[in-house]
Amino acid sequence: MPAEDRLIADRNGASLFGRVALVLLTIYALAMVAPDFLRVVRPLGSFGLATNGDGMIYDVQGPFASEEDSPAWRAGLRVGDRLDLVAMRCIPVDTDLCASALSQLGGVNYVVPGREARLIIAATGKRPAHEVTLVAEPRPDNRLFEVIVALDILAGVLVVLGAAWLVWTRPGAMTWGFFVYVIQFNPGQAFQIWAWTQLWPWALLAQDFIAQAMQAAAYTGLLLFALRAPLDRTEGRWRNVERALPAIFIVFLAVALAGMGSVFGYPTEIWARSSLFVGFAVSVAAVAILLGRRRDLSPRDYQRIRWVIWGCVIGLPAYLLAQLSQETSLFAELFGLGLTSEEVAGGLYLINGVLCLFVVEAVRRPTVVNVWIPLRRATVFGLLLSVPVLFLHKQIEVIDEYIHMPNWAWIAVASGLVYLIARAHEFATELANRLFDREFIRAERHLATVGETILHARSLAEVDRLLVDEPMRSLHLASAALFREQDGVYHRRASAGWDADEADAFAADDPLLAERFERKPYPVGATQASHARLPHDLARPLLAVPVGNPRRCYAMIFYSGHEAGTDLDSSEHHLLGSLAHDAEIAYAQIESEMLHERVAALEGQLAQAPQPS
Repeated sequence: MPAEDRLIADRNGASLFGRVALVLLTIYALAMVAPDFLRVVRPLGSFGLATNGDGMIYDVQGPFASEEDSPAWRAGLRVGDRLDLVAMRCIPVDTDLCASALSQLGGVNYVVPGREARLIIAATGKRPAHEVTLVAEPRPDNRLFEVIVALDILAGVLVVLGAAWLVWTRPGAMTWGFFVYVIQFNPGQAFQIWAWTQLWPWALLAQDFIAQAMQAAAYTGLLLFALRAPLDRTEGRWRNVERALPAIFIVFLAVALAGMGSVFGYPTEIWARSSLFVGFAVSVAAVAILLGRRRDLSPRDYQRIRWVIWGCVIGLPAYLLAQLSQETSLFAELFGLGLTSEEVAGGLYLINGVLCLFVVEAVRRPTVVNVWIPLRRATVFGLLLSVPVLFLHKQIEVIDEYIHMPNWAWIAVASGLVYLIARAHEFATELANRLFDREFIRAERHLATVGETILHARSLAEVDRLLVDEPMRSLHLASAALFREQDGVYHRRASAGWDADEADAFAADDPLLAERFERKPYPVGATQASHARLPHDLARPLLAVPVGNPRRCYAMIFYSGHEAGTDLDSSEHHLLGSLAHDAEIAYAQIESEMLHERVAALEGQLAQAPQPS
């Protein structure tokens, strides 16, 4: 086989192997989180206690309304009791004691309702070691908790599918790193699959080890992604960091596996906490790498990186805080608190999911809007959502007890609440924009004045100039160009940021103008731009704005993104569309006046012409 054919065959084989691996890992990730949808309609059971890696019991109420409802409390267990880790160690694995130890590994855990657990409580100065048998009872219904679980699982599925889609469409070390990260750190939870595997201790122990390995891989994948995003390449000094990633992965894996020592009789709370604190260090390192690389990136790519930076600053720490509160006793020791509310923890997981979707969007799109826009909208939404959450957290069960509404009625109530929140979000977002986006408000007022000027313009050239120069100056755009129709061809009449050798005319059937009769701004795709002689980099047109009516398009205006490298957002689309509407009226009026003048001139010439005898 020739060397070239062999190289092609190797690439095809690698591509096929990568796609098969991607499909299998995607199925694994979805299989871990998707079954939790069952918890919404069929609650899992709980023993009502939480233990840390040293075997210390730090909560004996769990998800139940009071301690008296908890199986652990009724069995005589109290905060401060300690499991005898040596007596319950998983040697051999296939024993009831090992299964019970695995069921209590790391904080909050759920099991199949009715499941029994044998726990050996270590001796204290007041009483000897003794054995306790617990029977899991179903978690009490909690409408708010069920909604948050459903949102978490839905977000987890979307994040996994989004990251998998990135790998499928643009395979490379960058997208693979992010995909491996979200397999472990997505907002979905895996309590249902853990509850099922607890019936087979060997399977549960194997899955525990796989989870620790995936956590180490996720940390390493995030660093790899930070080194390569958004163009999937590593520059200069960062190559040495990339070469060190295998060694860093081994360190992460060693710390994670050390946290498994409790199932073999060793206290490991310090390692469990260390494994999560490593995540905070990784988050800081990823942000430092991204900030350090900003000088090597174009303005447009740096704006995409800013989305990733905020994902690392907010998303991963939110997830790790939720895990620290649910899987370790750190908060109980530092603040004297019991378990953090599962609704709060679920909200933190959801924040991570939203930020992961930010990252997917930043990789998917060549140009993004300013990161403050989605952050502001997400913050407003979170504040709006927190009001009913704070109210319903304590009141929803009381309402359900007195009214006894059927499930379909709760769905109707929830739908109405969602509608009201959506409308309130729309109003609050607009208010927040007016309070915090002063620059846009100035541009809006200025362009409103420009619109009035356009309506009273006396020439087509004046309208052309205003549509190009004023939006560029007000919105800080990198380029703008106006093409006015004449005899079926659109000629460039005014432009800024365009060179002389770039397109100066478009035929009416050019694909770039295909949507001109829709009468609303539409994006200029990268594929469309590549087929025309258009500016590149920051000056590349991103938005096409038609000026006309359903029967005639007077002109087409092409606007780039901002000089800073960000895309135009929906508010700016609307603003430019409104300006085009004013221009449509002006063009029609000016052409009508010009036509009347020509008719009057011709009539005057005709009147002065000698009459035939």
